[in-house]
Amino acid sequence: MPINLNIKKIFIGQKWMTISLVAISAVLLLSIGYSVNLYLQNTALKATVSKNTITIQEINKELTDIKSADPYKTNTELKKQIDNIQKTFTHAVTIYEKLLDLENPPKEIKGLDTLFANILVLLGKQDYIGAEKGLDEISSKIAAEQARIAATSVAAIPKNVPVSTSVPNSGSYSKQQVATDRGNFLVDIIAGDLGSTRVIVDTASDSTCANDCPVLPLATYVARNGAYAGVNGSYFCPSTYPTCAGKTNSFDLLLMNKNKTYFNSDNNVYSTNPGVIFGGSYVRFVSAVSQWGRDTGIDSMLSNYPLLVSGGNITFGGNDDPKQGSKGNRSFVANKGNTVYIGVAHNVTVAESAIVMKAMGMENALNLDSGGSTALWYGGYKAGPGRDLPNVILFIKK
Repeated sequence: MPINLNIKKIFIGQKWMTISLVAISAVLLLSIGYSVNLYLQNTALKATVSKNTITIQEINKELTDIKSADPYKTNTELKKQIDNIQKTFTHAVTIYEKLLDLENPPKEIKGLDTLFANILVLLGKQDYIGAEKGLDEISSKIAAEQARIAATSVAAIPKNVPVSTSVPNSGSYSKQQVATDRGNFLVDIIAGDLGSTRVIVDTASDSTCANDCPVLPLATYVARNGAYAGVNGSYFCPSTYPTCAGKTNSFDLLLMNKNKTYFNSDNNVYSTNPGVIFGGSYVRFVSAVSQWGRDTGIDSMLSNYPLLVSGGNITFGGNDDPKQGSKGNRSFVANKGNTVYIGVAHNVTVAESAIVMKAMGMENALNLDSGGSTALWYGGYKAGPGRDLPNVILFIKK
């Protein structure tokens, strides 16, 4: 949509310099506001998200260019204005990604359009403090919406879903309520005994990919491998996130796919993260993938975090990460002996997911990606489908 931009000239040294400061802020917030409106109405979502992600990336580049110029280094007032825009920009992007992560977005969150319009007015007046307050108010509304969705999820647990801490038999799926000292939680879970099931990790890419990486729906992975069940894999950087510019759909953690290809093998920064190794007749969980090395005699391996349960004991009790501390659907891979379990614990924090795994008697359990990436398949989607994925865990009958 056309936008009239106010161009500001600043006298620096012996010349005038044109800086689109207000334009940067206005385009950003107007773009995001326009995007959210379409997002919440569920119309042309993918095209809108893609367009606005590109807009945000272009604005970010312009900010970087401005910061590298001499005026940024020499003109105190200009630096102050750029810092204010950068702060507002970062805050707005964070809110934008929170909106994208709403797993069941409502058709409208009352007042958002008006709030964004007011923020544009404040930015036009260079009132960055007022704009920040507006962004905080929007953020609060998103948090309230997340809480409402969480409360609705609890109330929506079907009464006919049994309360049980037992696990399904190999090759079977179960939907059940798991009773814990934190309350009852809804869980979808699938079991695969390694005597009759081969567990593999499949990837859309044939090798390590740093940017514009291929992704596929979980159902496609299931179909092309003849699998009977599957779940989303490790954390990755979605193409819809503005902060993922230059590394879209990539992932940093160690992984070996079904073709014996190791991914991110040279990324030693992440060698202290936990992982799961699938052998032909065994499964092993490690607290750090450096304990495993690069053995290709296994079927597959995947690293993610945190490790929820180890040796039957809870190993994650929470941290200061707001994403892990918020309620959501959490995918997991776990085991009891030589039986592997994949599934989704609904409406839980990551720490509560660990409590659920403990209540079900899991010996080991590893957290997988969640939010908009959550997907679980057993004869159809039991959760998701969510985003297209760069890697997944699959159950195949031997």
